[in-house]
Amino acid sequence: MFSHVVLILLFTCIIHLTETLSYAVRLAGVRAGKLAVALSLTGIILLISRTSNLLLAPLNGGLLKYAKEMHIDIEPQFRMMIGAASLGTLLAILLFPTIVRLSTRTIAHLETYGSIPQLIRSAVTIERIKHVKDHIRLPKREMLSRFRLIGIPKRLLLLNGVVTAIYTIGVLSALYAALLYPEYKEIAMQSTGLINGLATIIFTVLVDPQVALLTDRAMKDGGAQDDLLQRMFLYLMVTRFVGTILAQLLFYPAAEWIAWIAPMFSIS
Repeated sequence: MFSHVVLILLFTCIIHLTETLSYAVRLAGVRAGKLAVALSLTGIILLISRTSNLLLAPLNGGLLKYAKEMHIDIEPQFRMMIGAASLGTLLAILLFPTIVRLSTRTIAHLETYGSIPQLIRSAVTIERIKHVKDHIRLPKREMLSRFRLIGIPKRLLLLNGVVTAIYTIGVLSALYAALLYPEYKEIAMQSTGLINGLATIIFTVLVDPQVALLTDRAMKDGGAQDDLLQRMFLYLMVTRFVGTILAQLLFYPAAEWIAWIAPMFSIS
């Protein structure tokens, strides 16, 4: 069971790490004036994240089956998974300056080579990998001095944190509800798609358009808006981290809520 849980924690950390680092790729695209290329790379990053998320489903299912057979409570394991989400987001914040620099070079190489396979074949070499350490940059105090809300919609940050919390616990709370109330297992399991779908809709309708508008403004105004854009992405990452912390508080109430509404959809 230990290796099984470790694998789940690893995938969870990778998912939140890669999703959060997509902000760094966007910022690199704005600075390089190649936002379309950056969005293409962002799509690849999110594809890796979604693929890892798909692998979590059978792993979590196996953990749930083990808990039922052994009659044990796996709430600590679920909370460790939420903790892995927090860790992945925090690592992304620390790696943000480094990934911005590396993404800027990657975008330039992609424009030269014309395709991802050609880029990997020509640019990703042992010699180039050795020089990656030359581009490592840790967050500086200047980043904290820019930590001001001026020009950044507070509602955007609030929604980003709430959506992250829902996304983080959507599947886990439904699985835990199925463990607590086996009679509503099927309905609880099916609700995972509904919960994550709701989080996706909120993000797509209310969060992403505002991020796109601010990014477009930065592209038009050049360096004048670069500081605003960097602060916005920093705040989005921080609120994602806060969202994973909020998920710890919402995990059990969400499981009870799913179990409470499950009878409403059951057929007697």
